Amino acid sequence: MEAAVPETRIPETHIPENPAVPPRAASPRPGGSPWARRPDTFVRDNLPPPDRMPAFVNLDRLGYPEHLNATVELVDRHVAEGRGDRVALVGPDATWTYAALKRQIDRMANVLVDELGLVPGGRVLLRSANNPTMVALYLAIIKAGGIVVATMPLLRAKELTQILDKARIPLALCDAGLIDEMAKAVEGRADPVRIVTWRGTAGGELGDLLDGVSDRFEPPRTRADDPCLLGFTSGTTGLPKATIHYQRDLLVICDAYAREVLRATEDDVFIGSPPLAFTFGLGGLVLFPFRVGARAVLLEKAGPADLAAAIARTRATVVFTAPTAYRAMLGLIGQHDLSSLRKCVSAGETLPAPTWHAWLKATGLKLMDGIGATEMLHIFIASPEDEIRPGATGRPVPGYEARVIDEAGRPCPPGVPGRLAVRGPIGCRYLADERQTVYVQDGWNVTGDTYLQDEDGYFWFQARNDDMIVSAGYNIAGPEVEASLLAHPAVAEVGVVAAPCPERGRIVAAYVVPNPGFSGNEALTKALQEHVKNDLAPYKYPRAVRYVAALPKTESGKLQRFALRRQAEAEAATAQGETA
Repeated sequence: MEAAVPETRIPETHIPENPAVPPRAASPRPGGSPWARRPDTFVRDNLPPPDRMPAFVNLDRLGYPEHLNATVELVDRHVAEGRGDRVALVGPDATWTYAALKRQIDRMANVLVDELGLVPGGRVLLRSANNPTMVALYLAIIKAGGIVVATMPLLRAKELTQILDKARIPLALCDAGLIDEMAKAVEGRADPVRIVTWRGTAGGELGDLLDGVSDRFEPPRTRADDPCLLGFTSGTTGLPKATIHYQRDLLVICDAYAREVLRATEDDVFIGSPPLAFTFGLGGLVLFPFRVGARAVLLEKAGPADLAAAIARTRATVVFTAPTAYRAMLGLIGQHDLSSLRKCVSAGETLPAPTWHAWLKATGLKLMDGIGATEMLHIFIASPEDEIRPGATGRPVPGYEARVIDEAGRPCPPGVPGRLAVRGPIGCRYLADERQTVYVQDGWNVTGDTYLQDEDGYFWFQARNDDMIVSAGYNIAGPEVEASLLAHPAVAEVGVVAAPCPERGRIVAAYVVPNPGFSGNEALTKALQEHVKNDLAPYKYPRAVRYVAALPKTESGKLQRFALRRQAEAEAATAQGETA
């Protein structure tokens, strides 16, 4: 039976059918055909060369046709098969059925093509918190054959500029509440970027463009291997990498992980904290529920307290969030009724065994751990509930293969740590990036994680093997934070590493050598933290700042981050001993 949504809290937002209104004629699609415009081939032209592509395995078993459109499969199919009256999305100010969502998507697609000049292969930047309008725009871009570039609301102008430059984006759709940094990012650019804003449920400038537009859209005949998504991920240097994903990839993760491991049904109510700009959030809060015709609840504010309250209010059954949030929600169980939950997915950072056991004791539910990557779109190692081994990440998702390799690429024996390598129906395709040769080696995707595999095939996380800091589910490049701190006049030298933290798993720790005339005190710490918050996305700021006379270096003067990591581990152990 379908779980009920309290109508007194979130009224249905009706999007009436308007079949009599044709698409606007102000800028007709030329040539007598809806898709006679020349496609934009920039992304396809900048795919990795064939010899640098990953090996794709087990794709045939999924049986996708040569031509498909992910939005048609995820939304239109439910309407065509008589499930249009099922609730698809619940947001802060709207509840949309699948039929209503389809009408909104089609209106938006018509505007994108006829008013904003989108052609197949064109990139569109999306900037918004999680809400129904963002989801509809996301799917409208894909339905129209465009390529989505979703960005986190916390990003600053500097980071947005890097994305605009890398992907050569001419159009940005931005929630009006987030316009300030977006406007700074496009100011003075040689290549102009048009910004269209909206408020609420497609109000504002976007609402004006949608007024009177037909809710029927004829999609182009997209191929299964047409790019439709650029997922940006942090590099260890701070320079972002754009991962290219195809129309079929959005279905692969549904038909592999979601069907074979998660095993959700059409009666589930999905909820979670990850932004939709994270592919973890896109899968868990849009693709997985829509593939089975279930319901998704979107939260613009999704801290642990907000998430726990929303689970109780909406009677959610499937939740996606990071271990940090599960630890925090343990203390909120007495305040909120979480008994509706039946599936709890954890990813974004390693899941400590104590958190797994504490959640099981408090709720009776087994946390479903998993490791994924933006390069692979979603989770590729995990276990169904009846096969979970506490402390282990799991075994390869059906359709994927994984192994642990040494520095020469040879498989390691069971119990011996090494580099995690994986391959499956999805693989890493960086947009015009030499780092492709680092991630893809001999057809395998080498994730940057150190793992060991036991005799039973379970994979156990050991550490990251690069300079990436994973804190509360966010990937943070240490060198990027170092560069930001070095721009402050008080900083002569700095090294940034991950430090253990019982609440967040890891935090950003900065070891600072002050310039003459500056004292390493609490006032300077606060000033440095605010400097980074204003320069980069706020979650990247150093939560710990240590002042040192010198940094450990090699004879050639290179910073020895491994020595700083050891120091951070020792300091954390000492602090734990003092508080024990």
